[in-house]
Amino acid sequence: MTLGTRSVLFGAHQFAIHPWFVAAAWWRLYGFPWDPRLWLAFAIHDLGYVGKPNMDGAEGETHPVWAARLMGRLFGPRWHDFCLLHSRFYAKTLDQPFSRLCVADKLAIALTPSWLYVPMVRLTGEIDEYRQGVRGRTKARVASKGWNHDDEESDWSWHRRVQDYCRAWAYEHRDGREDTWTSAAVANDATGGGDA
Repeated sequence: MTLGTRSVLFGAHQFAIHPWFVAAAWWRLYGFPWDPRLWLAFAIHDLGYVGKPNMDGAEGETHPVWAARLMGRLFGPRWHDFCLLHSRFYAKTLDQPFSRLCVADKLAIALTPSWLYVPMVRLTGEIDEYRQGVRGRTKARVASKGWNHDDEESDWSWHRRVQDYCRAWAYEHRDGREDTWTSAAVANDATGGGDA
C-alpha cells in the first residue's frame, strides 16, 4: 500500500477526520461554511493522495488534481481551481494564487491535536517524509516552511512547531495576500523544474 493511500486511510489526511478539521478551520477564518459544495471540497480535496508513493515528492505534489477535476465537472471552473490551488506549493508551480481552501487546510494542521496527529503519521510512516523531506530536497523544503530540521527534536515538539507555523501562515494569508513564505524554487522542484 502506498504512503499516500495510507495517509488517506489512517494518517494525516484520514478521510473521516481531516475534513472536519478543515471545516472547523474554515469556520474560524471565514465563517460557517453554508455552501454544500464547500463540504464536498473539504471531504475530497486530499483524496488524490490515494496511490501516490510520497506526500511531498513530484507525485504527491500533484494530489490536488483528482479533486479539482471532479469539482470542475460538477460545479465548473471556479470550483476546479478552488481544489487545485489548495496546495501552496502546487499553486506556486502553476504560478497561480492559492485558494481559500489552502488557508483552511493549513489552519486545520494547527487545529489537529498532537495526541491525534503524531500517532497517525507515525503509523503510516508519513512522519519520516515530513521531517526529512524526499530525494535530497530536505534543506530547501524544510527551510521554505520556516523551520530547521533537528534530528534530536521529539515528534511532539516538531508537531507543535509545525502547528505554530501553519497557524501563523493561515492567519497572515487569510485575506489572499501574496504568499512570500513559500519558495518558488522549492515549488518548482516539486515537478522537477526547480534547482533547489
